[in-house]
Amino acid sequence: MKAAALHAIDTVSSFPPYTPTANECALFEHAFRHRLPVLLKGPTGCGKTRFVAHMAARLGLPLHTVACHDDLTAADLTGRYLLKGGDTIWTDGPLTRAVRDGGICYLDEVVEARKDVTVVLHPLTDDRRILPLERTGEELVAPDDFMLVVSYNPGYQSLHKALKPSTRQRFIAIEFGFLPVEQEIAVVAAESGLSPERVRPLVGLAHRLRALQGHDLEEGVSTRLLVYCATLVAAGTPVADAVLAAMIEPLTDDADVKDALREVAHIVIA
Repeated sequence: MKAAALHAIDTVSSFPPYTPTANECALFEHAFRHRLPVLLKGPTGCGKTRFVAHMAARLGLPLHTVACHDDLTAADLTGRYLLKGGDTIWTDGPLTRAVRDGGICYLDEVVEARKDVTVVLHPLTDDRRILPLERTGEELVAPDDFMLVVSYNPGYQSLHKALKPSTRQRFIAIEFGFLPVEQEIAVVAAESGLSPERVRPLVGLAHRLRALQGHDLEEGVSTRLLVYCATLVAAGTPVADAVLAAMIEPLTDDADVKDALREVAHIVIA
Protein backbone atom coordinates (compact mmCIF):
# COMPACT_ATOMS: atom_id res chain seq x y z
CA MET A 1 0.00 0.00 0.00
CA LYS A 2 1.08 3.53 -0.68
CA ALA A 3 0.31 4.68 2.85
CA ALA A 4 0.05 3.05 6.21
CA ALA A 5 -3.48 4.42 6.50
CA LEU A 6 -4.70 1.90 3.96
CA HIS A 7 -5.62 -0.70 6.55
CA ALA A 8 -9.37 -0.24 6.35
CA ILE A 9 -11.50 -0.93 3.32
CA ASP A 10 -10.34 1.34 0.52
CA THR A 11 -13.43 2.92 -1.02
CA VAL A 12 -11.73 5.90 -2.64
CA SER A 13 -14.10 7.32 -5.30
CA SER A 14 -15.78 4.42 -7.06
CA PHE A 15 -13.00 1.86 -6.64
CA PRO A 16 -14.12 -1.69 -5.83
CA PRO A 17 -13.45 -1.97 -2.07
CA TYR A 18 -10.30 -3.84 -1.11
CA THR A 19 -8.43 -4.20 2.18
CA PRO A 20 -4.62 -4.29 1.78
CA THR A 21 -2.64 -6.50 4.13
CA ALA A 22 0.94 -5.71 3.08
CA ASN A 23 2.58 -3.95 0.14
CA GLU A 24 0.62 -5.70 -2.63
CA CYS A 25 -0.85 -2.48 -4.06
CA ALA A 26 2.55 -0.82 -4.41
CA LEU A 27 4.05 -3.99 -5.90
CA PHE A 28 1.26 -4.20 -8.46
CA GLU A 29 1.71 -0.56 -9.45
CA HIS A 30 5.46 -1.00 -9.86
CA ALA A 31 4.86 -4.11 -11.98
CA PHE A 32 2.50 -2.17 -14.22
CA ARG A 33 4.85 0.79 -14.61
CA HIS A 34 7.72 -1.53 -15.55
CA ARG A 35 5.62 -3.83 -17.78
CA LEU A 36 6.03 -6.92 -15.61
CA PRO A 37 3.49 -9.78 -15.62
CA VAL A 38 2.02 -10.72 -12.23
CA LEU A 39 1.04 -14.04 -10.68
CA LEU A 40 -1.38 -13.94 -7.75
CA LYS A 41 -1.55 -17.05 -5.58
CA GLY A 42 -3.71 -17.81 -2.59
CA PRO A 43 -6.76 -19.69 -1.34
CA THR A 44 -10.18 -19.47 -2.92
CA GLY A 45 -12.20 -16.44 -1.87
CA CYS A 46 -9.34 -14.53 -0.22
CA GLY A 47 -9.71 -11.46 -2.45
CA LYS A 48 -7.46 -12.01 -5.49
CA THR A 49 -10.12 -11.10 -8.05
CA ARG A 50 -11.33 -8.15 -5.97
CA PHE A 51 -7.73 -6.96 -5.74
CA VAL A 52 -7.31 -6.97 -9.53
CA ALA A 53 -10.59 -5.10 -10.03
CA HIS A 54 -9.52 -2.56 -7.42
CA MET A 55 -6.12 -2.02 -9.01
CA ALA A 56 -7.57 -1.75 -12.52
CA ALA A 57 -9.88 1.03 -11.31
CA ARG A 58 -7.06 2.69 -9.42
CA LEU A 59 -4.83 2.70 -12.50
CA GLY A 60 -7.67 3.69 -14.81
CA LEU A 61 -7.31 0.56 -16.96
CA PRO A 62 -9.91 -1.58 -18.73
CA LEU A 63 -10.14 -5.04 -17.18
CA HIS A 64 -10.64 -8.20 -19.25
CA THR A 65 -11.35 -11.10 -16.88
CA VAL A 66 -11.32 -14.73 -18.01
CA ALA A 67 -12.48 -17.51 -15.68
CA CYS A 68 -10.32 -20.43 -16.77
CA HIS A 69 -11.73 -23.94 -17.03
CA ASP A 70 -10.89 -27.36 -18.47
CA ASP A 71 -12.24 -26.54 -21.92
CA LEU A 72 -10.61 -23.12 -22.27
CA THR A 73 -8.30 -23.12 -25.31
CA ALA A 74 -5.78 -20.70 -26.70
CA ALA A 75 -8.30 -19.77 -29.41
CA ASP A 76 -10.78 -18.72 -26.72
CA LEU A 77 -8.22 -16.14 -25.60
CA THR A 78 -6.79 -15.02 -28.92
CA GLY A 79 -9.85 -15.21 -31.18
CA ARG A 80 -11.26 -17.15 -34.12
CA TYR A 81 -13.02 -16.80 -37.43
CA LEU A 82 -16.82 -16.75 -37.13
CA LEU A 83 -19.61 -16.79 -39.68
CA LYS A 84 -21.63 -13.57 -39.65
CA GLY A 85 -24.26 -12.91 -42.31
CA GLY A 86 -22.64 -15.33 -44.72
CA ASP A 87 -19.16 -13.82 -44.25
CA THR A 88 -16.23 -15.23 -42.33
CA ILE A 89 -15.01 -12.58 -39.92
CA TRP A 90 -12.12 -12.68 -37.46
CA THR A 91 -13.24 -11.94 -33.91
CA ASP A 92 -10.67 -11.03 -31.25
CA GLY A 93 -10.67 -12.92 -27.95
CA PRO A 94 -10.23 -11.10 -24.62
CA LEU A 95 -6.44 -11.46 -24.59
CA THR A 96 -6.10 -10.05 -28.09
CA ARG A 97 -8.46 -7.16 -27.31
CA ALA A 98 -6.37 -6.26 -24.28
CA VAL A 99 -3.14 -6.41 -26.31
CA ARG A 100 -4.59 -4.27 -29.10
CA ASP A 101 -6.24 -1.66 -26.93
CA GLY A 102 -4.34 -1.81 -23.63
CA GLY A 103 -5.61 -2.76 -20.20
CA ILE A 104 -5.30 -5.69 -17.82
CA CYS A 105 -6.01 -9.23 -19.00
CA TYR A 106 -6.70 -11.31 -15.90
CA LEU A 107 -6.77 -15.10 -16.16
CA ASP A 108 -8.40 -16.44 -13.00
CA GLU A 109 -7.28 -19.96 -11.97
CA VAL A 110 -5.01 -20.23 -15.01
CA VAL A 111 -3.98 -23.82 -14.23
CA GLU A 112 -7.52 -24.96 -14.97
CA ALA A 113 -7.07 -24.05 -18.65
CA ARG A 114 -5.67 -26.40 -21.28
CA LYS A 115 -1.91 -26.58 -21.72
CA ASP A 116 -1.87 -24.67 -25.01
CA VAL A 117 -3.00 -21.55 -23.13
CA THR A 118 0.29 -21.12 -21.28
CA VAL A 119 2.21 -21.51 -24.55
CA VAL A 120 0.33 -18.50 -25.95
CA LEU A 121 1.18 -16.47 -22.85
CA HIS A 122 4.94 -17.02 -22.97
CA PRO A 123 5.82 -14.41 -25.65
CA LEU A 124 3.84 -11.82 -23.66
CA THR A 125 5.77 -12.49 -20.47
CA ASP A 126 9.30 -11.76 -21.63
CA ASP A 127 10.99 -8.68 -23.10
CA ARG A 128 9.31 -9.21 -26.49
CA ARG A 129 5.76 -8.63 -25.17
CA ILE A 130 4.27 -9.91 -28.39
CA LEU A 131 1.20 -11.93 -29.30
CA PRO A 132 1.58 -13.89 -32.55
CA LEU A 133 -1.74 -14.61 -34.28
CA GLU A 134 -1.00 -17.41 -36.71
CA ARG A 135 -4.47 -17.43 -38.25
CA THR A 136 -4.36 -13.76 -39.23
CA GLY A 137 -0.62 -13.54 -39.82
CA GLU A 138 -0.32 -10.72 -37.29
CA GLU A 139 2.27 -10.22 -34.60
CA LEU A 140 0.86 -7.78 -32.08
CA VAL A 141 3.20 -5.82 -29.83
CA ALA A 142 1.68 -5.10 -26.43
CA PRO A 143 1.41 -1.38 -25.64
CA ASP A 144 2.88 0.07 -22.46
CA ASP A 145 -0.55 0.06 -20.79
CA PHE A 146 -1.07 -3.68 -21.29
CA MET A 147 -0.62 -5.94 -18.27
CA LEU A 148 -0.98 -9.70 -17.93
CA VAL A 149 -2.17 -11.02 -14.55
CA VAL A 150 -2.89 -14.65 -13.69
CA SER A 151 -3.99 -16.34 -10.48
CA TYR A 152 -4.26 -19.79 -8.98
CA ASN A 153 -4.75 -21.60 -5.69
CA PRO A 154 -1.52 -23.54 -4.97
CA GLY A 155 -3.12 -25.47 -2.12
CA TYR A 156 -5.80 -26.94 -4.33
CA GLN A 157 -3.86 -28.15 -7.34
CA SER A 158 -2.97 -31.71 -8.25
CA LEU A 159 0.32 -32.63 -9.88
CA HIS A 160 -1.52 -32.72 -13.18
CA LYS A 161 -2.73 -29.13 -12.71
CA ALA A 162 0.22 -27.09 -11.59
CA LEU A 163 2.15 -24.30 -13.21
CA LYS A 164 5.40 -25.46 -14.72
CA PRO A 165 8.53 -23.79 -13.32
CA SER A 166 9.24 -22.42 -16.80
CA THR A 167 5.91 -20.58 -16.63
CA ARG A 168 6.04 -19.53 -12.98
CA GLN A 169 9.43 -17.87 -13.46
CA ARG A 170 8.02 -15.56 -16.12
CA PHE A 171 5.97 -13.68 -13.49
CA ILE A 172 6.56 -11.78 -10.33
CA ALA A 173 4.38 -13.40 -7.67
CA ILE A 174 2.27 -11.95 -4.89
CA GLU A 175 0.93 -14.31 -2.24
CA PHE A 176 -2.48 -13.72 -0.68
CA GLY A 177 -3.98 -15.09 2.50
CA PHE A 178 -6.99 -14.42 4.67
CA LEU A 179 -7.21 -11.18 6.58
CA PRO A 180 -6.32 -10.86 10.27
CA VAL A 181 -9.36 -11.19 12.52
CA GLU A 182 -10.09 -7.51 13.11
CA GLN A 183 -9.69 -6.58 9.45
CA GLU A 184 -11.86 -9.48 8.33
CA ILE A 185 -14.58 -8.45 10.81
CA ALA A 186 -14.51 -4.93 9.37
CA VAL A 187 -14.74 -6.18 5.78
CA VAL A 188 -17.57 -8.65 6.44
CA ALA A 189 -19.53 -6.10 8.47
CA ALA A 190 -19.16 -3.44 5.78
CA GLU A 191 -20.20 -5.73 2.94
CA SER A 192 -23.04 -7.55 4.69
CA GLY A 193 -24.58 -4.80 6.79
CA LEU A 194 -24.32 -6.97 9.92
CA SER A 195 -22.88 -5.26 12.99
CA PRO A 196 -19.24 -6.04 13.86
CA GLU A 197 -20.36 -7.50 17.20
CA ARG A 198 -22.51 -10.08 15.41
CA VAL A 199 -19.89 -10.70 12.74
CA ARG A 200 -17.15 -11.46 15.28
CA PRO A 201 -18.30 -15.01 16.23
CA LEU A 202 -18.78 -15.87 12.54
CA VAL A 203 -15.20 -14.85 11.80
CA GLY A 204 -14.04 -16.82 14.84
CA LEU A 205 -15.82 -19.88 13.47
CA ALA A 206 -14.26 -19.38 10.04
CA HIS A 207 -10.78 -19.35 11.59
CA ARG A 208 -11.55 -22.56 13.48
CA LEU A 209 -12.76 -24.26 10.29
CA ARG A 210 -9.75 -23.05 8.30
CA ALA A 211 -7.54 -24.87 10.79
CA LEU A 212 -9.13 -28.10 9.55
CA GLN A 213 -7.99 -27.55 5.96
CA GLY A 214 -5.84 -30.42 4.82
CA HIS A 215 -7.40 -32.75 7.39
CA ASP A 216 -11.17 -33.08 7.12
CA LEU A 217 -11.55 -30.28 4.58
CA GLU A 218 -9.94 -29.58 1.21
CA GLU A 219 -10.50 -25.85 1.62
CA GLY A 220 -11.35 -23.51 4.46
CA VAL A 221 -14.12 -20.95 4.71
CA SER A 222 -13.46 -18.07 2.34
CA THR A 223 -14.10 -14.44 3.16
CA ARG A 224 -16.67 -14.55 0.37
CA LEU A 225 -18.63 -17.26 2.21
CA LEU A 226 -18.36 -15.27 5.42
CA VAL A 227 -19.98 -12.30 3.68
CA TYR A 228 -22.75 -14.59 2.37
CA CYS A 229 -23.35 -15.96 5.85
CA ALA A 230 -23.44 -12.53 7.48
CA THR A 231 -25.77 -11.27 4.73
CA LEU A 232 -28.22 -14.07 5.50
CA VAL A 233 -28.08 -13.28 9.21
CA ALA A 234 -28.58 -9.56 8.53
CA ALA A 235 -31.66 -10.48 6.47
CA GLY A 236 -33.17 -12.34 9.42
CA THR A 237 -32.02 -15.91 8.85
CA PRO A 238 -31.32 -17.76 12.12
CA VAL A 239 -27.57 -17.95 12.71
CA ALA A 240 -27.47 -21.74 12.76
CA ASP A 241 -29.27 -21.93 9.41
CA ALA A 242 -27.04 -19.29 7.87
CA VAL A 243 -23.90 -21.06 9.08
CA LEU A 244 -25.11 -24.37 7.70
CA ALA A 245 -26.02 -22.89 4.31
CA ALA A 246 -22.98 -20.65 3.83
CA MET A 247 -20.15 -22.11 5.91
CA ILE A 248 -20.72 -25.86 6.14
CA GLU A 249 -22.67 -27.19 3.16
CA PRO A 250 -20.38 -25.50 0.58
CA LEU A 251 -17.30 -27.12 2.13
CA THR A 252 -18.19 -30.82 2.11
CA ASP A 253 -20.72 -33.46 1.10
CA ASP A 254 -19.52 -35.95 3.71
CA ALA A 255 -22.27 -36.45 6.31
CA ASP A 256 -19.86 -37.28 9.14
CA VAL A 257 -17.70 -34.24 8.41
CA LYS A 258 -20.76 -32.00 8.31
CA ASP A 259 -21.87 -33.32 11.70
CA ALA A 260 -18.42 -32.56 13.10
CA LEU A 261 -18.50 -29.04 11.65
CA ARG A 262 -21.94 -28.46 13.19
CA GLU A 263 -20.49 -29.39 16.57
CA VAL A 264 -17.63 -26.92 16.11
CA ALA A 265 -20.12 -24.24 15.06
CA HIS A 266 -22.34 -24.91 18.07
CA ILE A 267 -19.38 -24.53 20.43
CA VAL A 268 -18.01 -21.35 18.82
CA ILE A 269 -21.22 -19.39 18.23
CA ALA A 270 -23.32 -20.65 21.13
